[in-house]
Amino acid sequence: MTQQSDVLIVGGGLNGPALGLALARAGLSVTVVDAHPPRARAEIDFDGRAYALAIASRNLLKSIGVWDFLPQRPQPIEQIKTTDGRPGEGPAPFFLHFDSAEIEEGPMGYMVEDRHLYAAFLQAMRECPNLTLVSGAEVVGQATDGTGVMVTLSDGRNLKGRVLAGCDGRRSGTARRAGIGRTGWSYGQTAIVCALAHEHPHHGIAYQHFLPSGPLAILPLTGNRSAIVWSEREAAARAAMALSDTDFLAVLRPRFGDFLGALSLVGRRFCYPLDLTLANSYVAPRVALVGDAAHGVHPIAGQGLNLGFRDVAALAEVLVGAHRRGEDIGALDVLERYQAWRRPDSTALALGMDVVNRLFSNDSMILRVARDLGMGAVNALPGLKRTFMRNAAGLSGRPARLLRGLPL
Repeated sequence: MTQQSDVLIVGGGLNGPALGLALARAGLSVTVVDAHPPRARAEIDFDGRAYALAIASRNLLKSIGVWDFLPQRPQPIEQIKTTDGRPGEGPAPFFLHFDSAEIEEGPMGYMVEDRHLYAAFLQAMRECPNLTLVSGAEVVGQATDGTGVMVTLSDGRNLKGRVLAGCDGRRSGTARRAGIGRTGWSYGQTAIVCALAHEHPHHGIAYQHFLPSGPLAILPLTGNRSAIVWSEREAAARAAMALSDTDFLAVLRPRFGDFLGALSLVGRRFCYPLDLTLANSYVAPRVALVGDAAHGVHPIAGQGLNLGFRDVAALAEVLVGAHRRGEDIGALDVLERYQAWRRPDSTALALGMDVVNRLFSNDSMILRVARDLGMGAVNALPGLKRTFMRNAAGLSGRPARLLRGLPL
């Protein structure tokens, strides 16, 4: 028996459900395939994973009915402070300081725990009549023809649609089966992700410390807690991950500083290798790639999920518009509109973050002086600072309707 939908989505992380809800709420029938059981992430205790959501991402989540299902109020990001320095020496005298008072839209972003965001997506999907969630089955095959695409699941079921969206990450099976190759390189760095409880309040301030071995992000969570994304050289990261909690904090402390007082770990520690990986095409006949399946980027500034949500908003707008005009939504010329919209922006941002990481992840005195003076100059120019802030918030250029909080 073959189940038929307008759109098949492979990947049940966050981008897949977001795309599914956007399309289903606009009248298309959607099936989301998630290889994992549906409730595991929603019911676990806090494990340290959290996301910095830009203003545009918040607008999208409101538009697709997810924001109001969050079980806990997100933590607003009121300020961002970017510094350069060495472990144990404190920040350089020149730095960047962004304040939400400098833009009209309010907080520059929001921190949301993974378990809460996933739970909100599950609830929204349950209440969406045009959306079917298939959990606990992997896609093991896909085939396209002139009228549609069919995928075969590990449990033997077949699903058919007019277009297939690959939201299945950097090692996308959807892309591989469609014959789409990738270009990229390793950074020789590993990201260590965890959360800390601290003695003093963070006042909604996010910090980005650039250190010679890689950047350290300190991101405010609700209460006296912060999420940590620590990019470190591979060997040093492996050694840090092998330490006890006490010894791990002792290694982290010179990089972190003492401005938040006493520290303790909350939840688990995770790590993953850092690389840049770009799909050579975002589309193929009947296939479109979204999020990390299209572009895996360095976690500087926490833009990975926000880039994915920009893809979601653009692809949804293209497909819904084509559907309402009576076009074949899986036709290559339709899907190429999505690629033309998203690929230049996401590639430029990915390469821009690559340049920033290379510029700051070293201990060259010449580069240190140049980048510190550069940050000081930007900090002294309100107009330029505002441009950077609006770019980070996803509000510059030509945002898709959902990113502006408008319905499709």
